[in-house]
Amino acid sequence: MLEGRRARVDYVEYLEQPPGRPELERLLTLLGFDDPRSMMRTAEPLYRELGLASAGRDELLDAVVAHPVLLERPIAVRGDRAVIARPPERVLELLDDDGDRGGERAGPRT
Repeated sequence: MLEGRRARVDYVEYLEQPPGRPELERLLTLLGFDDPRSMMRTAEPLYRELGLASAGRDELLDAVVAHPVLLERPIAVRGDRAVIARPPERVLELLDDDGDRGGERAGPRT
């Protein structure tokens, strides 16, 4: 989908290089999220097993660091913005301009 547009988009390879706390904080900012749940797989059985439904922000981020499978995927990053590319067409939101500007971030659709 991106090859024809010759656009460079980076993907978070969370299983190959699990993100640490600083990277998760950066992703939250790029995604435009405050609540870590917005980038977590809350339907993942491990989420329930760990009792994260009532967890606070710090506990959620610690859980993702310890169990990267909880991170929603794929997360596509371009410049100062990111999207959770589900469905895959969401990555096109990063191409609506140069992808390196400030301002509105491409977050979840509501």
